[in-house]
Amino acid sequence: MSENKELKNELIENPAQEEKVKGKKKKSEVESEIVKDYNYARKISSELNVSQQQAEATLELIKDGNTIPFIARYRKEQTGNLDETVLKDIYDRYEYLLRLMSRKDEVVRSITEQGKMTDELFSKIIACDKMQLLEDLYLPYKPKKRTRGTIARELGLEPLAVLIEEQKTETGSVKEYAEKYVDAAKGIKDADAALKYALDIVAENVSDNAEFRSAVREFYKSCGLIYSQKKEKKQKKEAAEKTGEESQSRETDFIKGKKADPLDFQNYFDYKEAVSKIPPHRILAINRGENEDILTVKVTLESENELKLTEISNKKFIRNPKSIFTSDYMEAVADGLKRLVVPSITNEIRSELTDNAESHAIKIFSKNLEALLLQPPLFNKVVMGVDPGFRAGTKISIVDQSGKYLEYMTIYPHPPQNDAARAKKIVAALVKKHKVELIAIGNGTASRETESFIADTIKEEKLDVKFAIVSEAGASVYSASKVAAAEFPDLDVLARGAISIARRVQDPLSELVKIEPKAIGVGEYQHDVNQKQLNESLEFVVTSCVNRVGVNLNTASFMLLKHLSGLNESQAVSIVKYRESNGKFTSRKALKKVPKIGEKAFEQAAGFLKVAESSNILDNTWVHPESYEIAEKMIETAGLDFSGLKGAQGLARVRETFLKIDDKKIPELAAGLSISTQLASDIVNALKKPGLDPREELPPIMLKSDVLSISDIKTGMKLTGTVRNVVDFGAFVDIGIKNDGLCHLSHCADKFIKHPLEVLKIGDILEFTVIAIDMERGRVSLSLKKEPFAEKGFDKNRGGQADSRGGKKPDRQGRDAKDYERNKRDDFSSVEIKFGKLR
Repeated sequence: MSENKELKNELIENPAQEEKVKGKKKKSEVESEIVKDYNYARKISSELNVSQQQAEATLELIKDGNTIPFIARYRKEQTGNLDETVLKDIYDRYEYLLRLMSRKDEVVRSITEQGKMTDELFSKIIACDKMQLLEDLYLPYKPKKRTRGTIARELGLEPLAVLIEEQKTETGSVKEYAEKYVDAAKGIKDADAALKYALDIVAENVSDNAEFRSAVREFYKSCGLIYSQKKEKKQKKEAAEKTGEESQSRETDFIKGKKADPLDFQNYFDYKEAVSKIPPHRILAINRGENEDILTVKVTLESENELKLTEISNKKFIRNPKSIFTSDYMEAVADGLKRLVVPSITNEIRSELTDNAESHAIKIFSKNLEALLLQPPLFNKVVMGVDPGFRAGTKISIVDQSGKYLEYMTIYPHPPQNDAARAKKIVAALVKKHKVELIAIGNGTASRETESFIADTIKEEKLDVKFAIVSEAGASVYSASKVAAAEFPDLDVLARGAISIARRVQDPLSELVKIEPKAIGVGEYQHDVNQKQLNESLEFVVTSCVNRVGVNLNTASFMLLKHLSGLNESQAVSIVKYRESNGKFTSRKALKKVPKIGEKAFEQAAGFLKVAESSNILDNTWVHPESYEIAEKMIETAGLDFSGLKGAQGLARVRETFLKIDDKKIPELAAGLSISTQLASDIVNALKKPGLDPREELPPIMLKSDVLSISDIKTGMKLTGTVRNVVDFGAFVDIGIKNDGLCHLSHCADKFIKHPLEVLKIGDILEFTVIAIDMERGRVSLSLKKEPFAEKGFDKNRGGQADSRGGKKPDRQGRDAKDYERNKRDDFSSVEIKFGKLR
């Protein structure tokens, strides 16, 4: 407290500081004591469950220009082995605290300039750890627009307002005191007018009370309801109603993508859910309905809770019931609550719910993107990429083992042409001509029809080839991009899309980095969330994935290189140009010869680059050049002659030798080399798995030669499926039929989980049990539980679960699935979803 007082006094009394407060120096030249003396690391360590030393080390490393991938892999000693996620959390929290402290500085300066700073207020500001609470404290001192309260103050009614708030007057009449402020010249005609003005001041003071606002906020968070209703249009077209044209117009507008289909939001036409319980995806669904002018939304209370809040309000402000102003004060409190506090607080709550929902959606989108980027590659295979379509035909492109384009054709096996016979001959001829080993089918429009066509072709033409379903999200974005045009300047846009689909099987990461991350579309509501935050989060995911996998310096595109630790787009382009002009790199250190690559860029990037052509075997490991000398000594200590180790054979000998080293011997090895155990462990692990690619540990893509029909499926059947998308309420699974099956959250595990991502990710290949089939809508419900039918009241024939009273639970699964389908349609403009299809 004494430190706070000295700091406050310095702001008020120190002439030099006063000059700063008045803004006579640039803000960048003035560092407030509040900001300068704040211990960010201590605060972060208490919030994120890391030590203060770890937080300090991380912040210093980041300030020194080190990237998060570099710190995570090569600075484990300093950070105590923190992973990328924690490192980013530390930095994100640091940036928030910087903004908070800067705002505290502004608030203290403003209140000090007004001469209204007190020890108690200053202490509260210093202790504040949330921006919202800080703004509550500042509200009474914040310069206001002209309000009813400020007008009343200008008219001189503040003394009467103070008298009312003091509640000390127990004798006389209210009118008697109010008449003293009657002034016709000012427009205060009588005692009632004077009292009304004074009560406006009191109501504003009620609103400005930080403790009261906080109490109301918490009350609404615990007892409030989100209430949505169908928005009634003021004008209706009578003629359209009579002829049904309105319905037809709505359908036409929907199909053309002009506006959302109101029926998609009918679940929310009269809907209530607790603020404390409503899930993020439902908040975003309701928000979209509101933005589409279909729903009206508000935060409200049940009538009994409204009465309870009134009681809480009166208890907060009414201290002396005997005061002659008590009833008037209660009126002002009610006015301040209803007119000023509640609208503000409910807006805050809506904003907070939306922010949290958006953050959650971005997190889920990021996790799904990560899983998609890290799908295992199928190197060295000739692939036929198939981009399915109806009227415009199905596009076919073939690439060789290295991804080089070979040939393109368009076939028309589906309506309206229905030329399947000719299409089969073309596919068979192309497979035989180019010795195609795998057919990759995009999962968009006409995907399942094309899958059936390919399966029939393989069977009828006796082709020795398998096929796989591949996400085609973003393929059209890529095909029309400048990157694609530069890569294939002479090819049609449609051919480029099919090439992208083929290459996604060969090396998903290398191909998908060419596409704007949010266009890949593995999530919900990506167009509804904060786009800046979304882009930042997804860029971080792409960068993280690229650096976890590493890149080949001699083959990587600039699109891959620009995501590498320490490099930007300009440096990536410079590397590619240097490679084109000077031939292949023969070592990591040769990177230093490239224009724009300085020492810092080299330090940050080198460890993530592999150079197969190098004479130094360490250039093909995860060992950083800064540790080469130690690694060489370690190899010599292990009994190998480092100078005689060359190429793949040399690396294989090192791997074989180091796989025999027991982890228990690493401390002894470290001591002998005078290095830390952590560094020794990292080098040993890098030599045990020199070309480690995290994708190698994942199950390979599921290859097929035949397809299923929903009529082939029975309840209780076990099916192997590939997880295609993970959302809040479950996972959509490709089980080989027309529509993806849904494994609801409640059936994702035998244990309780809050989110499917705890146990599932995109690309997982698992065995599911069919628990329900809806033939009419083409839907299949799946389960990962060992005994999915064991729950009390579960109807194996119909699906669904009974509650404790024997009645069926609300169809939340169906509502959530419908939200998802509507959202996918809106995001990807797939009219098919309107008719119950997920593709």
